[in-house]
Order: sequence, then structure tokens, then C-alpha cells
Amino acid sequence: MSDRLEGLGAARRHFQVSGGKGGPTISFPENMKILLVFFLLHLPIGNLGQSANKQSNYVLIMADDLGIGDLGCYGNTTLRTPHIDSLAKDGVMLTQHIAAATLCTPSRAALLTGRYPIRSGMTSLHRIGVYIFAAGSGGLPTNETTFVKQLKEQGYSTGLVGKWHLGLNCESSEDHCHHPFRHGFDYFYGLPLTNLRNCKPNAGNIIIVGSRSNVRTVVQATILALCVLLLLDLFHLVTVPWRALGFVFLAVALLLVVVLLFLSQFRNINCILMRNRRVIQQPFSCENLTQRMTSEATSFMERNSDRPFLLFMSFIPVHTALYASPDFLGKSRHGLYGDSVEEMDWSVGQILASLERLNLSNRTLVYFTSDQGAHIEEISDAGEVHGGWNGIYKGGKATNWEGGIRVPGLLRWPGVLTAGKSINEPTSNMDLFPTIFNLSKAAMPRNRIIDGRDLMPLLLGEVQQSDHEFLFHYCNSYLSAVRWHPRHSSSVWKAHFFTPNFNPEGTQGCFDTHVCMCYGAYVSQHDPPLLYDLSRDPAESSPLTPTSEPRYHQILEAMREAVDKHQRTLTPVPDQLSLNNVIWKPWLQPCCSTVWEHCHCDNERSRSPALDGNTD
Repeated sequence: MSDRLEGLGAARRHFQVSGGKGGPTISFPENMKILLVFFLLHLPIGNLGQSANKQSNYVLIMADDLGIGDLGCYGNTTLRTPHIDSLAKDGVMLTQHIAAATLCTPSRAALLTGRYPIRSGMTSLHRIGVYIFAAGSGGLPTNETTFVKQLKEQGYSTGLVGKWHLGLNCESSEDHCHHPFRHGFDYFYGLPLTNLRNCKPNAGNIIIVGSRSNVRTVVQATILALCVLLLLDLFHLVTVPWRALGFVFLAVALLLVVVLLFLSQFRNINCILMRNRRVIQQPFSCENLTQRMTSEATSFMERNSDRPFLLFMSFIPVHTALYASPDFLGKSRHGLYGDSVEEMDWSVGQILASLERLNLSNRTLVYFTSDQGAHIEEISDAGEVHGGWNGIYKGGKATNWEGGIRVPGLLRWPGVLTAGKSINEPTSNMDLFPTIFNLSKAAMPRNRIIDGRDLMPLLLGEVQQSDHEFLFHYCNSYLSAVRWHPRHSSSVWKAHFFTPNFNPEGTQGCFDTHVCMCYGAYVSQHDPPLLYDLSRDPAESSPLTPTSEPRYHQILEAMREAVDKHQRTLTPVPDQLSLNNVIWKPWLQPCCSTVWEHCHCDNERSRSPALDGNTD
């Protein structure tokens, strides 16, 4: 005790208090002054620095046509996806994460806007449900609010690397009215359209594959008509005007030649790589494309490591045409598809490593998903399976069976989200919109309906049940199914009003049409609807009946009421996927060469991101 008092007295003797003209002063020995200066200069400034950097970063990663069964964290044991799996190990895995649409264009519109795509006109009433030409005039309307716009207004740097597929031009080839810049991105490196079979030499022609059943029907009908006319003429029952028919066939032949010439240029005019507003490679090369995209993504983060940023890494894989770089080619157990998946996993690893190297991991929310389920109808011209695996779930891309809409949902945020957590509650890719809005403390738009729900209360364990009581599943513009998760219940009911016709019988694919259709003879209507309890039958193998489920009629009645209420919230909007908006218009064609009809260039070696920057 005396030692402590003696030490206290010694400390006091180092202080000198005087009441001079300027009031009391305190003097310190020299070593105490140095210590105090160090304390004042370092600790408070460090805290102020943390306050200034409270804005979180966002790295959003979306695969294209990846099946939920393709990842190790969702049960795959034959594909190597350690980096994507690490997001589940170090973060939260959503096991009932749902795409708001079953095709690329509407699904991506829903992600960015937090709204069912039918609300923005990004769904189709006819066969073509996505943009297939870079020179179409439709696209995500600029009056739609995206979370990217909101973050940009808050000072974020916002970059999109990879696939856009939400339109480009409206009235001229240079107006870029639907360009990513118009929706909040200030950097873009990627494809304005998508990757198609035509984009890779010798990978096949998607137009022919998609329309082969129609072509077969037309050819058969033509041959039959000619045979009938010939028989009628031989028996003098009808005088056939062969000369007039000859002119008709000549006109048809000429039209066919024009179509074939157009198809021969399909790769040049549609397979385009852009940096910001500039076309830098036309057609783009698949060679090392994933590596180039990865380099752009990591470079974007490095350039913006001293300010908050949002990076949307929108992968080109595993949409066909498939490709893989030499480092991955032939290395997987599942052919070119597996090679492509494993290279994509490598890319995710590079992005995560860059965050770690830049000391940004703890400040960054990473989200990984796919735009819809695997495209199980994808078989190459050589007979190799080029579509993925949806695990136990029925169906695939373009269907509202679980295989078409249940997608990976992985979120990692060290120090914020509990590592290794799994949540089996219905969530949606539309939920990203309100989640980011609320994290950034922005006011939610009041002039439109937002269908997504903030994920954070569920992720943090503040609530145990999803805020989605009902989710509505659209096949293009047609309401196909509805999901109901009653409050305070473990059941998840799902009713199908119509389902695609699988052919041949017993398989899970729509092989006659390459991608399943949403109307007419392509679907089977169900009245009463097919009803499943996904909590007990996630594979949708055994529809319920009034005998097997005593509440059968009450459940369907509640779902019908919810559908009616939902449909009353829909208002007419311009159809961005009308035939007029998706057809090819030559005056809208992006072209990087001086000789328009060739539309060919390769300026990819000009890799400076400063070229043709965003001047909006």
C-alpha cells in the first residue's frame, strides 16, 4: 500500500499547477508530453477515420444459368467449387432463395429494381422472352429506380463487369438510352447482350436450334401441300397456276437467302464486348474471357479501394456457348460445362483474395447467386450435355418448377453475419434492393411498389421467419405459380396453375423447343392447381389431394385470394419485350468499324479503363 502511495506522490510531483494570467496551467515532464501527443494524434484520428469509412462496399456476383446442384455447398460432390463454398462456410447460405423470373432479362431487371419484372414491362407476351439482338429497341426503363443509382448518389463508385442483357439503344446506334450508365453504373466492361452459341465458332446456331421444330413443321406442310396440288392437277380436279406458284417460291427462296446471309453475320453484329460506351471487340473472343473479366473486376476494386464501391460481377458462364481457358480446359469431371464452372469458381477466389489484400473484407458484403436454374435442355450439336444440374429439384430454366427458380443464395460479411449459418426460409433476388437501401439508410421509393424484403433481420437472426408470406412466380407475363409460407408455420405451399409440357414423356426437359414456353399448346393447364408442400416434398414429386391434405381447399382459396390481391396492384406499362422492341433494327446496330457491313474490330489490347469514360 505504501509503495502505491509513494508512486502516486511521485506522479503528482511531475505536475505543476499555476494560476497565472491565462488561468490554471498544467506542465508535464518531457516523456509524458511525448506520450500524450502520441495518444492525441493517433487514437482519435483512427476513430475519426473509421467514422468516415462507415459506408460498406458491395460485391454482387451473379452466375448465368448455374444450377443450384452444381455447387459443393449445396450438395455437389463431383465439381470443385471451394471458393464459392467458402462463402457458405464464412457466411450465410439461403436454401430457399428464389429467382423472380426464369429467364435472364426479366430476372436481372427484378434484381436491380426489387420488383416483379411485369411491373416494369420486362416480360413477354409471346415466345421471345429475352433480347436476342443487340440492335433491339427495348430495355429497362430509365424511370425505374435501381439500388445502383441510389448508391451512386451517395458517392459510391459503381461498376458492372460482365453481362448486361437489359437493352442498349432506342432510336439511334449512339443514344445508349438503356446502357448501364443510365441505371447508375459509372463503369462498364462486358457484353451488352449475352453469350449465345453463335458467339463461339463451331458451337452451333441458337436461331436454328430454337426454331428447328417450327422449321420442320413448315417444311413438312410445304411438301404436303405440293403433293396435294400435284395429285389434284394430275387428276384434272384443279388447274394449278404453276407459273404463279413459281414466282411465289422464287420470292420465298430469295427471302431465305437474305435470312441465311443475316444469320451468317449473327456473330459479328450481336457478340459485342464494350468498355463503357465504346465497342472494343466485335465479335468478342471467348479466349481467356473469364480471366479478362476477372482482371477488370479486381482492377476496379483496386482503383476504388479508398472510397465506397459497388461491384456487380455478372458472369458470362455458364450460359452457352461454353468455354474455358487452357488452365481449366479438360480438368473437370463434367466436360466443358464442369471446366467452365471450376474456372468461374477460380474467378470468385481471385475477387475474394483481392478484398483480403486490400484489407476490405470486413467492410464488404459479398452476395453470390444465379439468374435462374440450370438450362437442362442444353445439348451440344455433338451430343455433349452443356447444361447444369439442379439437384433434387424438378425442371430447369424457363420453368417455375423448383429447378428453374431455386438458385444459390450466399452472403458473406465478416464480423456482421454469423459464419456457417443456413436459412431455410423463402427469400428472393428482389430482396437485394431493400436490403441495400436500408443498409445505406436511404429512403425507400414511395411512388412505386417494391416487392423485395430487407434480408438483414433474417440474416442477423432478429426474426426467424421470412417477411415473404406470398411469392408469385411468372413465366414471361403469365402467372404460373404461387408460393405461400403462412405466418407461424413451417409449411411452404406451392400451387401450379400451369406447367410446361415435357417431351419426351418422363424427362425434365422441353426438348422440342430448346427452352420451355409459357402459353398455348406448350403448357398444360391445371384446374384445380397442382398443390405441393415444399417443406415435405421439395422435389415436387407428389401433388396433394383433398384426401392427402385435409386443408386442401382452404389452402387453395387463400392462395387464390392472394393472387387476386396481387394482380390488382399491377398497372399497365409499355411492353419492353414486344416484337417491335426485340426485332433487329439496322439503325440501332452498334458497330466499331468504319465499314458498317463488316462490323469487326479488336481493340481489346487498349485496356486503359480511362478510355471513353462516363461523362454523364
